[in-house]
Order: sequence, then C-alpha cells, then structure tokens
Amino acid sequence: MRIGVFGAGAIGGLLGVKLAQAGADVTFIARGPHLAAMQANGVTLLSGGERITVRPRCLADSGEAGVQDFVIVTLKAHSLPAAAPAVARMMGPESGLVTAINGVPYWYFYGLDGPWRDRRVESVDPGGALWTTLPPAQAIGAVVYPAAEVSEPGVIEHTYGDRFTLGEPNGSRSPRIEALSKALIAAGLKAPIRPRIRDEIWVKLWGNLAFNPVSALTMSTLDRIAGDPDLRALCRTMMLEAQAIAEALGVRFAINVDKRIEGAAEVGEHKTSMLQDLERGRPMEIDALLGAVVELGETVGQAMPTCRHVLALVRERARQAGCY
Repeated sequence: MRIGVFGAGAIGGLLGVKLAQAGADVTFIARGPHLAAMQANGVTLLSGGERITVRPRCLADSGEAGVQDFVIVTLKAHSLPAAAPAVARMMGPESGLVTAINGVPYWYFYGLDGPWRDRRVESVDPGGALWTTLPPAQAIGAVVYPAAEVSEPGVIEHTYGDRFTLGEPNGSRSPRIEALSKALIAAGLKAPIRPRIRDEIWVKLWGNLAFNPVSALTMSTLDRIAGDPDLRALCRTMMLEAQAIAEALGVRFAINVDKRIEGAAEVGEHKTSMLQDLERGRPMEIDALLGAVVELGETVGQAMPTCRHVLALVRERARQAGCY
C-alpha cells in the first residue's frame, strides 16, 4: 500500500512512522529543517518509552512521489487551500484523500441529505477551490485524538492517544476505508470506522470552538478555563449555540455539554493548539474552528451572538500578533 503523508509534522510524522514500521510504502512531503533532518537521519518517533527510526522517502516536491493509494493530509486547515495543487499531484482517480485536519472540513456538505447538500463552506474553502482541486468524492473523514509534537527537526514526540476515527462522508463501509482502517490497526493504532463521521467531527469541534479561542484571549490552560466559573460559563454558552446549529444539520451528540467540558478539564494544565500558535507567532486555526461554525449558523438561520463576539475578539487578537 502506497501512502503519502502531506505535511509530515507531529501527527503526520506519528502516522507515517507507525505505518512504515508496519510495512507500508510511505512517502513524507515536508519542508525546511525538518525535511533536511529526515532526509539525512530518517524519521524518529519517541513513544511509550521507545525510540523508533524509519527511513521512508522524504520529499519537498509532491510531484516526485507518484500516485498514492492514500494521501493523508495533516496540515492546519488554513494551509490547505495553498497546498491543494501539490496534494492533487499525488492523487489518481482511485486515491483516497484522508483529511486528518481539525475543524469543519471543506467537504462537510458533500452528499449530505437536506437543503444544503453539496454547499461549499466559504470559511475553509474560499471560492470553492478545494472542492474543485480535491474532489470531495475522494475524501475520507478522520478525527485525530493523539497529541504529538516535533521536539526537534526529524524527531516526533508522541505524548498520548492512539485513536484515529474514520468515516466516509456517505456513511458507507467502502472497500477503501476498510483497507485504510486495517493498515492503521496493523500499525498499532485504533482506527474505528463510523457511519456518522460528522457526529464524531462535532464532538471534537464542540470543545475546540470554545476552548481554543478563549485560551488565546486569556492565555489560560484548559484546567483554568474549565475551573473558572466565568470562563466555564462563557465556553458552555458558545457550545450550546453550536449544538443548536449542529442539530439543525442533523448531528446527534452522544454526550451532553457538561460531560464534554469535564472531558476537557481532565486533560489538565494543557495549552490549546491555538494558544501555542499565538505564542509561537504562527497562523491560528480560527476560521476552521470557529469562523466556519458561525458561517454554518448563518446557513441554518441560528443566532449565535456569543460565538460571534468571541470570533471578532480572537480575530483581532490574532491580527495584532501577526497570526491571522
């Protein structure tokens, strides 16, 4: 099985090393010092007290990779539009595109029953360019639960989690998703296939759309946000506004809002990815995590005043920091 990992940073590196170790033909697409280190020394994964080094192909130019059976994209959502033509060069008509990206995916409405079927989500797909360049019929949903970071160029440190929930947009157990799940399981990962992948996307997004921007605005860790009555109430209000939108789109939540907040609190003294990006001067995932949710609210005619206010504030915070 030929698997391309586009954006082979922390999560992409974790996946690529595990898959290569299990015998898959893996190609990493990366850049900068990280790429140079991987080309010189291989890719090293630190996980569970073990140090694993593999030597897959590591390229800067996706055009050199050839057509892959699966292309796993692990970029931040705001980076995908610019990268889409390079991703497309690794794909043939039968290739599966695994969107292991936080937030509302560009293909969200593809084939979705209801009045918004095949609608483009402008916040994450400006002008519908992704829909055209990366046909949604080839997309496979993936919800990422592990945490990892690039501790130094060429070295990935995996801190917790091993589950990558998969789902076809149409809910089927297609031969391709069965093959992908088996490959991930053979690599020592959990890869359940879910018939309602949008439900799974929303459970993760539900917390991210509130905790991430609030953490960036307050510079607070998850335990502090969940433990402070005012911040907790703010997040809860945002989450309830988003829940009304999701349910209007047909999503079913398996847990209630308070259980989801408690789950975040249990993570402890953790900086959200948006806060980490702000501190490091990197572009923040504002539109995929909150901007798109506000757009979906407009689509279904649901008012979400608190989400709108927080979105305006975090966008300005990002602009002032040069991160938007």
